[in-house]
Amino acid sequence: MRIALAIARKELSLFFTTPWAYGVFTAMVALSSFFFVNLLATFQQVQEQAREVTWAMMPPDMTAYRNLTDGVMVQLWGMVIVITLFIAPFLSMRLFAEEKRNKTFELLMTAPVRPIEIVLGKYLGGLGIISATLGLTLIFPLVLSAFGHAESGTALEWPTVLLGYGGILLWGATCMAVGMFISALTESQMLAAFLTFAVLLPWMLLSGVAQATEEPLRSVLTYLSFDAQLQNMLKGILDVQTLVFFASVIVFSLLLTHRTVEARRWA
Repeated sequence: MRIALAIARKELSLFFTTPWAYGVFTAMVALSSFFFVNLLATFQQVQEQAREVTWAMMPPDMTAYRNLTDGVMVQLWGMVIVITLFIAPFLSMRLFAEEKRNKTFELLMTAPVRPIEIVLGKYLGGLGIISATLGLTLIFPLVLSAFGHAESGTALEWPTVLLGYGGILLWGATCMAVGMFISALTESQMLAAFLTFAVLLPWMLLSGVAQATEEPLRSVLTYLSFDAQLQNMLKGILDVQTLVFFASVIVFSLLLTHRTVEARRWA
């Protein structure tokens, strides 16, 4: 484990000393800020309309705007998931592909390091990178908590907010695991990023496809969909099934990466 942590520290230090890191951070903050401001504007408009006609007269789909948690944060987390879908492939693409492009992968293979330590070290480094990127979005609930207000006296329902954020981290961890496996298959970083996106996007949209199918296929596709699995956590509901699903995808991706690296060592 000590070697894996050393590899993880190396990955983090390399990432944070490049302009690419701050470009990704800027993109995350800029995009999430755009959606945050728009959600706040919509929330304010709905609140003003509700004060004029009362909530009893409002359309049923507007009830989410009765509080900041459901009206802003839950929807913002949904947007952050989509942003992560686009950003994560560019964070994971370099984990192995860059080593191959720079011809340092062969040197790593000849070092007294086991493939499992390489895989775990690379993944922990990637996990630190995606966690730092997603951690920037915590500024939004902190802003609402500091300046927002509600009739109950608490601007946000923090258990719901934090559980939704936990779902985002779980999604980010899964994206990095899948992306790392694909990065281990090629030496082209851009190809790795494109293939990771090409795998994650349809996987995310399986719930939409499921609606056009019949049982039992509908239930199977819904269970396999990332989007369907994340919905409960975004709403503040902890489901063990969701944790098992994402843990299984992560572990399976790590196992595939390990076999790929191991095969490369003996090639």
